[in-house]
Amino acid sequence: MKAVEIYVSGVVQGVGFRYYTTRIAKELGIRGFVKNLADGRVYIYAVGEESSLEKFISNVRYGPPLAIVRDVEVKNAEIKEFERFEVRR
Repeated sequence: MKAVEIYVSGVVQGVGFRYYTTRIAKELGIRGFVKNLADGRVYIYAVGEESSLEKFISNVRYGPPLAIVRDVEVKNAEIKEFERFEVRR
């Protein structure tokens, strides 16, 4: 198991990015959360198997059809327990 923090910038708010991320996370068995940040970025905390996280991050780099992802910053994080992946406000 591995945990990462992901910061996504670009046109990523108001385009369904959080719900896209949630769908992909559930498909890959990723747990954690996603939320919008006040500075216009999206923050993701994700826990899962390393191979699943790699696929997840690859999908995050593209985002949903209306998103324009300009940068994805990935940092290793401390593993925290989550039962599922959810959208936070």
